Amino acid sequence: MEACLETINEEAQTEEIKPIEEKTDWKRFVLDILETIVLAVVLFVGINTLSARVRVDGYSMRPTLEDGEFVLVSKLSYFWGDVTRGDIVVFHFPLNPEEELIKRVIGLPGDRVMVENGQVYVNGQAISEPYIAQSPLYLGEWLVEENHLFVLGDNRNNSNDSKDWGLMPMENLVGKAVLIYWPPPMWNLLDHADVVAAQ
Repeated sequence: MEACLETINEEAQTEEIKPIEEKTDWKRFVLDILETIVLAVVLFVGINTLSARVRVDGYSMRPTLEDGEFVLVSKLSYFWGDVTRGDIVVFHFPLNPEEELIKRVIGLPGDRVMVENGQVYVNGQAISEPYIAQSPLYLGEWLVEENHLFVLGDNRNNSNDSKDWGLMPMENLVGKAVLIYWPPPMWNLLDHADVVAAQ
């Protein structure tokens, strides 16, 4: 009789515990989903705070960047370091701040940029530009003011850039282009191209 009562008591305890376990499993499942959602939101906000993804629209940066390519832009690059000649940057267009452009930095504050006879000069030194397809067919001279940059598209003769609308305020910078990530066959790090004297 005692054995029978023990068995009945064990079955009753098992039945009572079972719904509690099911309830605990369900709560754990909901908590896991909530944790995953919170983590995804934190990652999304973090990634968008530290970087931007832009689609190249147009041919002003050919041959370095092609129309339709997607580029990863680091928003932190210039918190840790300075803009350097040769950087490819994304910025708010000075004449229409809602529009973003992507160009190469040629002149820094205090630089004198001159284009003459198909050659770009910075502070009197001709620079080597292996990243352009064609030499510029225009002439001009610009003095880069404090807190401004002189930017040109790599497709020198088919780019709306500093030669057309003037200097770009540094406060308009969004960040530095660091990687072509789409389409996959074009995946490529956008290394800093040193602007060096041409011999």
